[in-house]
Amino acid sequence: MPEAPRTSVARKLRWGLLGTARINRSLIPPLRLSPRNEPVAVASRDAERAAAFARTWDLPKAYGSYEDLLADPDIDVVYVPLPNHLHVPWTLRAVAAGKHVLCEKPMALTPADVDAVARAADEAGVVVAEAFMYRHHPRTRRIRELIAGGALGELHLVRGAFTFVLDRPNDVRWRPEWGGGSLWDLGCYPVSFTRHVVGAEPEAVFAWQVLGPTGVDVSFTGQMRFPGDVLAVFDCGFRSRFRMEMAFVGRDGLLEAPRAFKPRPEEPMRRYGPDVDVPEPVLVDDPDDLYLGEVEDLAAAVLDGRPPEVTLAETRANTVVLEALLRSARTGRPVRLS
Repeated sequence: MPEAPRTSVARKLRWGLLGTARINRSLIPPLRLSPRNEPVAVASRDAERAAAFARTWDLPKAYGSYEDLLADPDIDVVYVPLPNHLHVPWTLRAVAAGKHVLCEKPMALTPADVDAVARAADEAGVVVAEAFMYRHHPRTRRIRELIAGGALGELHLVRGAFTFVLDRPNDVRWRPEWGGGSLWDLGCYPVSFTRHVVGAEPEAVFAWQVLGPTGVDVSFTGQMRFPGDVLAVFDCGFRSRFRMEMAFVGRDGLLEAPRAFKPRPEEPMRRYGPDVDVPEPVLVDDPDDLYLGEVEDLAAAVLDGRPPEVTLAETRANTVVLEALLRSARTGRPVRLS
């Protein structure tokens, strides 16, 4: 078994970034804001690119291969923002090197791959978590509290959407063999959000998709049926104007959450009562940095032994639903889940 990272000595976790992906720009500032984390290294398969990235972001270490970063004993946590098909292989390699891992969503494309990660993490004694940043935002917690507390009456329907126009022809999301497509990239958010708020797993799903010229879904619409006759519908895609929203409909009210996955203070939630046409704003203290809660949660899991907000069991459950939705869209039939 590899030697565990030296987190018991240093209260700050030292992070290494696998790759120079755009999303790194969102993670480095909160790592610097956090009292328990710090970014120290970046790796690329192009040494010059890694060095340039390190200079731009003032990182003390740059590596010309992912393997060299994983071999660095001073790295405690590895962030994996690579294309979807590389998430599991490099998460497993990081775990084998004794590193904790924050892996971008979707962590895996099959439940079996999540199981492999879970077994490896357990054997190595490290923490692995999927990077759904919205889960760490106070607005998400407030939505769940309101619905669980009966603020809308009995919950009947959940609606979600995440779309934008993807017009970069060489984008990795166009490649089916790399886990491309809008469901894996965007639909995972409303599916995850719905499951989290309902607090249960769907009993059955049904879906339609529109395929693009490369064979990935460019538009996707899904339905989910939950216990207690709670229904959910969502859509995602690469060919419609930007939308990022969730809505929850109950017997006595409606709660709308604009920009649900990346909230902004200037767009608060709106709550409608039983017979009210004018909404009441639902205000929540928004953190200065959306991703700060994500890295602080990982630090709490590593340093304090607290389970991460998004456990591997939950990652597996979300993957099961996404895989079933894809199967339904491909066959034109509903899929029942145990």
